[in-house]
Amino acid sequence: MVLASVFLLERTKYIFCFYIDLIVNCDILNDSCIESYYIFAVTHFFTLRLLFLGDINFKGIFMSKRGIFIVTMGLLLSNAMAGLDGTIINTALPSIISDLHGIQYIGWIIAAFLLGMAVATPLWSKLGERIGNKKAYQIATLLFVLGSIFQALSNDITFFVIARAVMGIGAGGMNALPFIIYADLYTNLRKRSEVIGYATASFSAASIIGPLLGGWIVDSFSWHWVFYINIPIALFSILSIQIFFKEPVRIATGKKIDSLGAFLMISALVSLLTGIQMIGTGSPVLVVALMLTGLLLLVVLLKVEKEAADPIIPNRLFKNVPLVIDFLMFALLWGAFIALNIYIPMWAQGLLGLSALIGGVTQIPGAITNFIGSVIGARIQGQLGKYRMVTFGTLAFLISFFCMVFAGVDIPFWFLLIVGAFEGLGLGLCFNILQISVQQDAEKRDIPIATSFAFLLRILSQTFMSAIYGVVLNHALMKGVAESNGEISIAMLNKLSNSQNMTELPAALLPEMRQIMYGGLHHIMLIALILLIIAFIFNLGMQSKMKQRRTI
Repeated sequence: MVLASVFLLERTKYIFCFYIDLIVNCDILNDSCIESYYIFAVTHFFTLRLLFLGDINFKGIFMSKRGIFIVTMGLLLSNAMAGLDGTIINTALPSIISDLHGIQYIGWIIAAFLLGMAVATPLWSKLGERIGNKKAYQIATLLFVLGSIFQALSNDITFFVIARAVMGIGAGGMNALPFIIYADLYTNLRKRSEVIGYATASFSAASIIGPLLGGWIVDSFSWHWVFYINIPIALFSILSIQIFFKEPVRIATGKKIDSLGAFLMISALVSLLTGIQMIGTGSPVLVVALMLTGLLLLVVLLKVEKEAADPIIPNRLFKNVPLVIDFLMFALLWGAFIALNIYIPMWAQGLLGLSALIGGVTQIPGAITNFIGSVIGARIQGQLGKYRMVTFGTLAFLISFFCMVFAGVDIPFWFLLIVGAFEGLGLGLCFNILQISVQQDAEKRDIPIATSFAFLLRILSQTFMSAIYGVVLNHALMKGVAESNGEISIAMLNKLSNSQNMTELPAALLPEMRQIMYGGLHHIMLIALILLIIAFIFNLGMQSKMKQRRTI
């Protein structure tokens, strides 16, 4: 009886797969071709024979098409989860730091995730070369799920930050590996570019849904459920890859893994980030020692990579001047971008007293204009050129940050929506242009490495700047508490960041508390504006050099 049940279950699986293949390969309802109706008519015969005899093998043509379709859907969920987590955490962040009493650690919450993703991104591709991209992707997604569960169960800010780092390590693989797997699934470049477009669309769609979903979850349930929703999505992605992805057999390159380079890179980044995060709170001697150690390890890393057989980051990348310019623009623009992305929801909830749901709405205009900017930039880049397109994108960034620098404590909500729209437009105009530019400026053999390093550099810029922004905010809060003569505490400012807890605070002190938080947020926006001005001047200088070369 058990064997019969297993047999029928297996046959049912193939029936389900067969019907999916019909949907993927042939539009029966709309195709006027008589062969389509013929296929549909004989389906029942094949179904009955498959169910009871099991002598028809559909693992050839049909299963390959169906497998590609399902695997692609599973991989697209990686982009959706990345977009969802990126915006949903920003909406829930005020409630998290209020509940865990960790407003002074907000920089670490963001930095831990970005640092984990940064140090892991170049390592996941190396792991995929050794054990296969299929296993590597599944391990990365499992780490992402474990990090989500640990964050949801956290009742301590330290444990939450550690779980956030674990999630970031998994996210590094979930971001990089799908694009490698797409190359196995789609040998046709046009089809592959379409799928990558779907990946961008899924990220943008999740970015739009994330703020609304996160705000609704926080207001209706608790912030813990923001992380639980990742579990079923990730498990479906893992199972779809396990069941349907047939990975090509590869011959190992035989090159030794650059373990020393990986260790030096991780150690250097952790030392530097820890030193930056401890500025203003830790011992000055310890801060200097950590930062000097990080810089020294980076110098040693550059020497080690010269002799490595398969270096993580080849030194020849930095001898390519146009490529280095692309990298610098990535670092400056993304270091500024993270300021609005993290702190606008806090501005809406802490200073304007809005709910988490309404605070999440501030992320939506930027997600929409990000998609619009990507489409527009791709169509007119050939006419205007790379540097002009980046100039327009940087101008959009500058408008948004100029507005925030000169904004007061009690600005209207619609003002934040407009600021978010300009910020998203700048992001959309700059990202695709710079990404394509990196691949054009790199040597052919270095295109994969340069592309991944640009992604790594973008994460590192966000990591370091989020740590610096956290230090700036923490310094402003501590200074405000010290000047309040004991009337205001850090615990009270933690409650201010969550509009649901504002009723517990003395109404007479709310204006002063908001002024303290505003001081920190204002300084953050000012630092980001300075980065953008440097990027803008640098880009104008490159345009001037290009004109001089043309005249010569």
